[in-house]
Amino acid sequence: MSAADERLEHYVSPEPFEPYATEKLTPEQERFYRASQWQIMWWKFKRHRIAVIAAAILLVFYASTLVSENLAPYNLHTRDARHIYAPPQSIHFVDEGRFIGPFVYGYGMKLDMQTLNREYTPDPKLIYPMRFFCRGDEYRFWGLIEGRFHLFCPAEGGTLFLFGTDRLGRDLLSRIIYGTRISLTIGLLGIAVSFLIGITLGGISGYYGGWIDNIIQRFIEMVRAFPELPLWMALSAALPVTWSPLLVYFGITIILGLLDWPGLARAVRSKLLALREEDFATAAVLMGASPKRVIARHLLPSFTSHLIASATLSVPGMILGETALSFLGLGLRPPVTSWGVLLNEAQNINAVALYPWIMLSVAPVFIVVLAFNFMGDGMRDAADPYR
Repeated sequence: MSAADERLEHYVSPEPFEPYATEKLTPEQERFYRASQWQIMWWKFKRHRIAVIAAAILLVFYASTLVSENLAPYNLHTRDARHIYAPPQSIHFVDEGRFIGPFVYGYGMKLDMQTLNREYTPDPKLIYPMRFFCRGDEYRFWGLIEGRFHLFCPAEGGTLFLFGTDRLGRDLLSRIIYGTRISLTIGLLGIAVSFLIGITLGGISGYYGGWIDNIIQRFIEMVRAFPELPLWMALSAALPVTWSPLLVYFGITIILGLLDWPGLARAVRSKLLALREEDFATAAVLMGASPKRVIARHLLPSFTSHLIASATLSVPGMILGETALSFLGLGLRPPVTSWGVLLNEAQNINAVALYPWIMLSVAPVFIVVLAFNFMGDGMRDAADPYR
């Protein structure tokens, strides 16, 4: 019998068919193959230790904006005329071998008659224990509810200036905590405006193409041709001086958002130009889906992860923009308090040389911008989980 005449027995397994059954796979491998793209992104992001630490730091900062009044030991506008430009007080636990708990020494102050500078020295006789979960300065929680509860407070009749005071005797730590709410929220609102414009114009440009694409791209080139900081300054200076602090806040937010969208619009356009030719987009069009639905339900979700990564890298620019404008006196103005407003009060180089602690408001700006960039790097790597 020749080989061609040989008939191979056709074997059919009687076992029920299991389409999701896997062979020779460990539980970890099976879990990976069945995971969604978002799960894989999260697993990859967790392996980026620096990005996770940065995300935790940002979470703490943003959580603090919800309870700024409770975290600050003093009211935003509380002044102590006896302690103008007072240096930071150090926290101690033991005094002359006796454990007391967290406390600070009071100040001894004398006026230098030659330079007219106030000279403060710690006075070991003045011991001011810190109070926790206490009743302190009155405030209006989010401007609505009156309260007096603080996480920690100075001793009765004592002081607690951990970051020192400014030229009016106001506690710098409290003002930095209050300024965190304004500086961080203005970045989120600004990026929301930027994304709304960038995704809309970039989506239209990339999906339709042709003369619509040419018009939008030429407009983007015109916007990008202007130097960013002078344009920010010009638009900020155009805000009416009669506007309330709240209107100025929203005005600055819109200005920052209006000038940050061109880069995002071009990124969205390039992605849509590539994705609109894919089979799933063509199938949606053939099934009668409108252009709006094709863009919103099929194309944009395909690179949502990249948009999220872009957002985390754009927020620091918004925060630095507000800080720069307020530092130059063209952004937010008192009584609104932000990190930029605090830096504006430290413009006098002579004051900085004599009282360097008034520059401590730079520290949260530095920490938050670095944290956003580290987290953005981690999210950008995680956005392509199969790489």
